[in-house]
Amino acid sequence: METTMITARINGAECRVPQGMTILDACKVAGFRVPTLCFMADVAKNASCGVCLVEVKGARSLVRSCTACVFDGIEIITNSARIRDARKTNVELLLANHPKDCLSCMRNQNCELQRISAELGVVSNRFVQTRKQMAQDATSPSLVRDPNKCILCGRCIAVCSTVQTVHAIGLSQRGIRTRVSTYMEKGLGNVACTNCGQCALVCPTAAIVERDDTDAVFEELLDPDKVVVVQTAPAIRVGIGEAMGMAPGALVTGQMVAGLRRLGFSKVFDTQFTADLTIMEEAHELLHRIKTKGPLPMVTSCSPGWIKFAEHFFPDALPHLSTCKSPQQMFGAIAKTYYANKMGIDPRKMVVVSVMPCTAKKYEARRPEMMSAFEHWKEKRAWSEADAFYDIDYVLTTRELARMFQESGVQFATLPSEEFDHPLGESTGAAVIFGSTGGVMEAALRTAYEVVTGDALTDLNLTAVRGMDGIREAEVDLKGTKLKVAVAHTLGNARKLLEQIERGESPYAFIEVMSCPGGCLGGGGQPIPTTWETRKKRAESIYAEDLGKPIRKSHENPAVAALYKEVLKAPLGELSHHLLHTHYEKRGVFVWKDGGNGTGHGNGKGYREKAGHSAK
Repeated sequence: METTMITARINGAECRVPQGMTILDACKVAGFRVPTLCFMADVAKNASCGVCLVEVKGARSLVRSCTACVFDGIEIITNSARIRDARKTNVELLLANHPKDCLSCMRNQNCELQRISAELGVVSNRFVQTRKQMAQDATSPSLVRDPNKCILCGRCIAVCSTVQTVHAIGLSQRGIRTRVSTYMEKGLGNVACTNCGQCALVCPTAAIVERDDTDAVFEELLDPDKVVVVQTAPAIRVGIGEAMGMAPGALVTGQMVAGLRRLGFSKVFDTQFTADLTIMEEAHELLHRIKTKGPLPMVTSCSPGWIKFAEHFFPDALPHLSTCKSPQQMFGAIAKTYYANKMGIDPRKMVVVSVMPCTAKKYEARRPEMMSAFEHWKEKRAWSEADAFYDIDYVLTTRELARMFQESGVQFATLPSEEFDHPLGESTGAAVIFGSTGGVMEAALRTAYEVVTGDALTDLNLTAVRGMDGIREAEVDLKGTKLKVAVAHTLGNARKLLEQIERGESPYAFIEVMSCPGGCLGGGGQPIPTTWETRKKRAESIYAEDLGKPIRKSHENPAVAALYKEVLKAPLGELSHHLLHTHYEKRGVFVWKDGGNGTGHGNGKGYREKAGHSAK
């Protein structure tokens, strides 16, 4: 359809812009920046903050440019005394109820309210506080909400309801008592929150942040009786440099390893080792299901936010989920059994720290079934429940690791490139691409193809499953056995595929789901801001590392082969079943009812509850 162009006059200059474009975007096209606070492209445009005000000739009042659209002949002014005064007043009103703890705030120097206040020249506040102090919500193992720092921009609600279709939060009360809340004030840890952290990623202040474990990890590093090892997910190598002030998508694998050694970790390992292990188990599980006519499509299980989403909203589809643990959890189980035994380390004194792009990994590490290493040793050594430990002790996000580097004075940009420790640091190109949406699918197919056909896959770049489209599909011919596969990122897109399964209409044999936009590289624990442009740059770096790896297929990883030879024996074997596979549970649904405007805003009574199991 041909776009209708109209003429707009912006600050006296004429420009041609598409009809229906917002004034905000039209000003950008014309070369004029209008400040924003609550607005976020592709997420929210609630027009709640009043920072993007402009003058439009003929309008009786100032216009909010993020929602108002241009029309032919429109005349716009973006900077006048009236506009500046109105913008500053609106920001001052927000600051009146905002805590004055900027110096100790987790988002200090990375806070949009702080930035916009400086930009607009707000140096004093004429208004008094009108809101009462509210208690923090610390019920979640992944996220902490501080309603006192909330500016009611609605971004968190919008991303939770429209992108993720979870509706875990919404607006409650009215007037000065309005606040973002959960079902019956139960807290994020007691409702159908998936812990994906996209709310924290889009929050302009510190109203929602990751649960900080940096002090606890520092304490473990200083304990001479502990052996503290670390694993890093694929997406960290394309995120940590950015968090340390480098260009978006900077590939800093070797510097990251060097930095972790300087923090004092005994060994620096790579989650990609167990990503390769995951592919060995998952590819064989898929082929076993096809051969035995098991539940198809099989859906990947690497994303803990996606798993919890399925447990809450699609419990009848749980048999379709792969039973494989995520690479993070496989690593903990292997580190505290195979590696601990190999090195003569008491697993009770081993501390395994994960660095992940994902806030949901904190929740995953505390699932009660994630204690398989302890269960493994309990019978062998007659340990009691007093000796119990989790497979993973701490999970740090990319942002937390950056804070540890900064606090320790690590000069990240000047660090030399160092290698991961062996054997749990060896990986292939297939494991690298786990960090991007479509990567798990591509890695699994590289192995499944060669296991089934016995032939070498000539082209390892399965581009049909790459990219940022919400749902992608492809068909792979395994010497006459044709597999139709699909890839989805964001829980909203996952919902569409699960609804197909519920109706019995899914044409696929294998589905990959990642909770976050872009996959792990867009995870809730990644640097803020994370835009589509930065996601694309991070993906480019991940695929570049894959291309540069000498081995690009998981089944060719020599360290994984040694693990099977020495201990596991074969994929899907008895020990693999105990250490590397898991189960899921049906959960209740306690969510915010959509108030009818597509944003998830409630109407004061806007809760929806489905009776059932605990929502935790």
